[in-house]
Amino acid sequence: MVTTTIQTLSQEAKSDNILSFDPAEVVLEARALTVSYGSKVAIEGINFQVPRNKVVALIGPSGTGKSTLIRCFNRMNELIPGARVRGNVLFSGNDIYTPATDPTEVRFRIGMVFQRPNPFPKNIYENVAFGLRINGFKGDLDEVVEKSLIRAALWDEVKDRLKDSGLSLSGGQQQRLCLARALAVDPEVVLMDEPASSLDPISTARIEDLIGELSAQVTIVIVTHNMQQAARVADYAAVLMAGEERIGRLIEYGTNDQVFGAPKDPRTEAYVTGRIG
Repeated sequence: MVTTTIQTLSQEAKSDNILSFDPAEVVLEARALTVSYGSKVAIEGINFQVPRNKVVALIGPSGTGKSTLIRCFNRMNELIPGARVRGNVLFSGNDIYTPATDPTEVRFRIGMVFQRPNPFPKNIYENVAFGLRINGFKGDLDEVVEKSLIRAALWDEVKDRLKDSGLSLSGGQQQRLCLARALAVDPEVVLMDEPASSLDPISTARIEDLIGELSAQVTIVIVTHNMQQAARVADYAAVLMAGEERIGRLIEYGTNDQVFGAPKDPRTEAYVTGRIG
């Protein structure tokens, strides 16, 4: 049984298992994307499109490269010593890894919310205003801070304590504060790497509700190990697997109904039904 599982996991994905979109719908695209850390290849040969104003979940067992892949979309991997990215990542048709591309601008247009809340050691107001100040924003800062906190469903809870430290908030509130900070600079895409894994069920439900609301305005790519969460919040699901060589590869990508209800790859079925992973 062990031998069979390893052999099965080593198979390549069939091209018809990977959904593609009309180019006019695509906001992010990976082409032949491979990432290495030193001599260790983490993901290899990823071809993957993200449609505009949809929610895409990256799922798969631990160690298959989901966080590595999502960090490629706003050049966060290059902050890791020894990381090497090969292939192309296109944002609205433009390769974000060209020498002429400013990675800071990329990270404003493609925001990110991490697994653990990471508010800055500043007050609530300044946490939200941080990116705007760096960008030299000349408009009404109060208005944008309020709007961003409203979009993150946090305004009613903090409107009378904007000068309190962001670190004084609960874990769920801190995560929504980080989301408000990302939204303040009006990104086109928000990346979420396990955004609810350290939160209680009530805070998790609020984050999930926000994902649904925000997807009408921004594109969201979320990494999650929670199959129920992926099924609840996403429009599409991409499945990454790794064989005995521990290199992550995209094996299936489709609508949620297809991936969870009628998977094409037997490895996907084994994962979503809990038989592997």
